[in-house]
Amino acid sequence: MSAIRRIIARADRFLLLLIATVALAAVLPARGSAVAWVEHGTTLAVALLFLLYGARLAPQAIWAGLAHWRLQLLVFASTFVLFPLIGVGLSAALRGWLPEPIVTGLLFLCLLPSTVQSSIAFTSIARGNVPAALCSASLSNLIGVVLTPLLVAQLLTSASGGLSLEALRDIALQILLPFVIGQLIRPWVQGWLHAHPVLTKVVDRGSVLVVVYAAFSAGVVAGLWTQLSPLALLAILALSLLILAIVMGATTLASRAIGFGVADEIATVFCGSKKSMASGIPMAAILFPSHRVGLIVLPLMIFHQVQLFVCAGMARRYAARPPE
Repeated sequence: MSAIRRIIARADRFLLLLIATVALAAVLPARGSAVAWVEHGTTLAVALLFLLYGARLAPQAIWAGLAHWRLQLLVFASTFVLFPLIGVGLSAALRGWLPEPIVTGLLFLCLLPSTVQSSIAFTSIARGNVPAALCSASLSNLIGVVLTPLLVAQLLTSASGGLSLEALRDIALQILLPFVIGQLIRPWVQGWLHAHPVLTKVVDRGSVLVVVYAAFSAGVVAGLWTQLSPLALLAILALSLLILAIVMGATTLASRAIGFGVADEIATVFCGSKKSMASGIPMAAILFPSHRVGLIVLPLMIFHQVQLFVCAGMARRYAARPPE
């Protein structure tokens, strides 16, 4: 119980920081020469984020967990097949009913990899298969570094004009190259990073806040926020709950149909239903025009909060089951 409260408390603090950052961008958006400084800061923050991702991600954990291939395949199918299919269906149904950047954001949300920290934390709280969750979440992030931009290029061509050569260059320089460098230097820095977790937390959250400020600031300057109504915000919240309910229901039923035990079902449900805001917002800053990013990442920011609170309740329910 106390572990769940700590997760929710951390989420609440970070949510307050996100709200404060959005408010700052609304009151003091970057203009003139300040725009270049914000863009440079965003580039540096994203590169540093993926450098540390590479340095923290243990390939050994992925290889060790691949023996449970049915669980890994089910999580992969949920993350990169079921979610995108839901996103494509919703975007087709909602286009014309919601602002176009919001519709694009809902589809982009469905193309992202799973989270690592919260997937493992909730699996542990629920007394699930933690090693399998570690493998699934890590593998999802590793694949997502490459697959998410490819899915965006394939499925969001009409919405975003496809990926330009400049965007592909930015992906290579700001995501892939730092990630590879992080993997290469991991043997020398992993111990130090493990001993200084505050650094990775500051970089994780700081990079998101920097990108959120840049994105919302550009949206304010471009006047995009006049497109958003309170009804649209309620629609995003309802759609987030709908998407999460579909995926959690599907992964639960599939786990039971395959014959997984409860511990494996828990790992599958929590890893297969999450979407990473920590990597999604920086990716959006690279993949989409700066003046549109603010509205595009809004569905992801709302879905992130929804998944934390819903999964906290699910973890509490799983944890209350009798010992096996």
